[in-house]
Amino acid sequence: MLNRSWSGIAVGAALCVGTCAALGGALGSAQAFDETRYPDLKGQWQRIGAPRWAEASKAPLTAEYRAIFEANLRDQATGGQGTDPTITCLPPGMPRVMNVYEPMEIVVTPHTTHMLMQHIHDSRRIFTDGRDWPQEVEPTFAGYSIGTWVDQDGDGRYDVLLVETRNMKGPRSYDSTGLPLHQDNRTVIKERISLDKNETNALYDEITVIDDALTQPWTITKKYLRGKKDPVWRETVCAEGNQHVVIGKENYFMSGDGYLMPVKKNQVPPDLRYFGKTRQ
Repeated sequence: MLNRSWSGIAVGAALCVGTCAALGGALGSAQAFDETRYPDLKGQWQRIGAPRWAEASKAPLTAEYRAIFEANLRDQATGGQGTDPTITCLPPGMPRVMNVYEPMEIVVTPHTTHMLMQHIHDSRRIFTDGRDWPQEVEPTFAGYSIGTWVDQDGDGRYDVLLVETRNMKGPRSYDSTGLPLHQDNRTVIKERISLDKNETNALYDEITVIDDALTQPWTITKKYLRGKKDPVWRETVCAEGNQHVVIGKENYFMSGDGYLMPVKKNQVPPDLRYFGKTRQ
């Protein structure tokens, strides 16, 4: 089991102590909230490039999970879906959410930073009110996130958001390649979110995944660009037009004329024992 303790939040909190006092207690009441002390994250943020996590060959997977991933690739090569669970419109979950399949909006409030995702409305709440981890909480695909705002350069404005996310449930994969996370769902994810100092319309999220399917923590950096001033927000409903049908462990496809189709060569049909007769 990898060590899941993280000094980043503690260091961030330490950096924040003096600054928070000078800033009038940003974790205090809503009346004391001054948005000018926070980075300007308004607008519509879009990913750079394809919605892939990273180069799969560089993933530090254990031997067990490397074998699972390779079996998944073989299944996908024959027309299956492998270990990608989202074909039935399950939420991507963390950290896959941060692939940002559709544009993202970030809303900063006194106690919570909201990441609003258009894709399946897979939004995140990052609590920045100084709370501790709850003793009991029902796991979710996006997990439970606690963050700390940090004034890194001491200029009286926050410029970095440190986040830790726990309590995720599965199944989850990093992206549509089926790159898997461990089935025990004990994943811990740490993020360092900040604007580019020289390009205010560029946002970086340095993400570290600690997971039992990995031999060591895996860190990548995602970049997002801010779009036009008055964006149009589309609605994305995964279930609308989704032709995938999963029965048991088999994935089939619904044809345009409403009939169930195989997706792999020589795929067996579903068990129809509970039907008295079949349609001719």
